[in-house]
Amino acid sequence: MIKEKELIVFQGKKIRRTWFNDEWWFSVVDIIEALTESRRARKYWSDLKKRLAEEGFELSAKIGQLNLISSDGKSYSTDCVNTKNAFRLIQSIPSKKAEPFKQWLAQVGYDRVQEIQDPELAQARMKELYKAKGYSDDWIEKRVRGIAVRDELTDEWRKRGVLEEREYAILTAEISNATFGMTPSEYKEFKGLKRENLRDHMNDLELIFTMLGDASTTKIARNKNMKGFVENKQAAKEGGAVAGMARKELEKRSGGSVVSQENYLDEPEKIKKKQVKGRRA
Repeated sequence: MIKEKELIVFQGKKIRRTWFNDEWWFSVVDIIEALTESRRARKYWSDLKKRLAEEGFELSAKIGQLNLISSDGKSYSTDCVNTKNAFRLIQSIPSKKAEPFKQWLAQVGYDRVQEIQDPELAQARMKELYKAKGYSDDWIEKRVRGIAVRDELTDEWRKRGVLEEREYAILTAEISNATFGMTPSEYKEFKGLKRENLRDHMNDLELIFTMLGDASTTKIARNKNMKGFVENKQAAKEGGAVAGMARKELEKRSGGSVVSQENYLDEPEKIKKKQVKGRRA
């Protein structure tokens, strides 16, 4: 599933983006579709590339091939531009929406600058989003903390030479499998999810053990100075195993499973939590 932070909307049109080299990069075909409302945005982009090349616009230096999630839930290499070159692209597309789009794009960039300068602002916005979706305050605190732990892990991977999104997915699957006995895709199927974000449908304990797996992997990779994909894959297995052993010990002592089929597709987390408390009363 495309995460909220990786998907923004302009006048009802979805624009995919990804964080790369300390800035947002936006899908070119999504921008074109939003501005032109063309059903053949890819063909429009193909023709526009030829014209821009003829005009001397050095595309190779300004267009990035980055992986974005498509409507089928899979990741594909996609032509992307950063904010600066998005403005250049917009100038080449005749559209009455050009000026509103420029203002919207500038605001998107401004919001991100604010968040970089004040990380608490980004967290506040995230919390409001989850509250609007019906999550309880204590769940939100765990989810936000989990995002911070996950970001620390991916930053560590990046420093250690793990750069491909495919490799991130493999390492994440190793942690999950060692922690819960299921890869994320298997876990989503177990919970009856499709494109939804798995962690947005985890209960408190599932979030806690997910954090433990991520944090343990970070510490192991850092302390053992793991380099590259192969060594970090071993760290992922070891970090997940730490969380997996803790989960099994809790299940043994409590007599109940941590892994749950519970999801929040039909009912918000806050309502389900109240129902559980009501049954226990």
